[in-house]
Amino acid sequence: MKNKIRVACIGTGYFSRFHYDAWQRIKDVNLVASASLSIKEAQDTGLPAYDVTQTMLDEARPDLVDIITPPISHFDLIKQCAAGGVKTIICQKPFCKSLEEAKEAVAICKQYGTCLIVHENFRFQPWYRKMKQVLDEGLIGDVHQLTFRLRTGDGQGADAYMDRQPYFQKMDKFLIHETGVHWIDTFRYLFGKPEAVYADLRQLNPHIAGEDAGYFIMTFADGKRALFDANRHLDHDTENCRNTLGEALLEGTKGTISLSGIGELKLREFGSRDSTILYAEKHWRGFAGDCVHALQSHVINAMQDDTMPFENTGEDYLRVIELEKAIYQSAKTGQKICV
Repeated sequence: MKNKIRVACIGTGYFSRFHYDAWQRIKDVNLVASASLSIKEAQDTGLPAYDVTQTMLDEARPDLVDIITPPISHFDLIKQCAAGGVKTIICQKPFCKSLEEAKEAVAICKQYGTCLIVHENFRFQPWYRKMKQVLDEGLIGDVHQLTFRLRTGDGQGADAYMDRQPYFQKMDKFLIHETGVHWIDTFRYLFGKPEAVYADLRQLNPHIAGEDAGYFIMTFADGKRALFDANRHLDHDTENCRNTLGEALLEGTKGTISLSGIGELKLREFGSRDSTILYAEKHWRGFAGDCVHALQSHVINAMQDDTMPFENTGEDYLRVIELEKAIYQSAKTGQKICV
């Protein structure tokens, strides 16, 4: 009988609830500790609680640490956990404060033999896993483009984001750094390595510091295009705008696949007006198709199976940060940036 993997979490903010819930549902995990700047919030998880990370590492002896904190704390926590003998670290995105800091964090983990994973969960949403299967099977022929329309409906007025994640208002780089980065990674997952980006970004809400609307286009060597069309002021046709956060079209020479706000995929064959359901709406317990659970389950499975490669390694995720940097450069200069 194999031993359960000992998991400790650092952080008790808004999104951490999805992490804790997912860990509790993974059978090969023993959730052993919670650490937070607020000892009360750590205690509220029902786990052994700590407000000093080193004490947690010494006493709980986790195999895996899940860092669920803002970017300003990532580097020091990664360094401390790696030096403390943690085998695997999962770190939330946005990953570290800068590309340079992220590179150093990756190097430190390599030095200590620690596997570093970035918690970039959108590629684990079931509708994107199904899209990947469709692409691999060639169901819609030669694929020309993928369009995602982000319409979260939460960006209007002076109180935008205050009920859930108020720090959004103070982020100098917001739409791409906090949200669009999900689709930088998802587009890479679906289409491979992009060769250039072009962006046009703008700020609509005067009460926030960063951009909250705009576009970026990724071009790929085989001719494909991926378009991110985002506006956090507008909504889309669904009861819960945070399920898919918008709508998508994946278009090929033999047909088009559409993603709706309820997480349903439909296929319309080329030349037809009729559609068939490829992936039906489901009730999911966790966030956005239970993608947090899917990512964390993937990491546990890869830890237990040496033949299974990890997705979203820190080293690979550096490319996402580089692409984010290029998108902001393109928006500033008005030029297409080769990557």
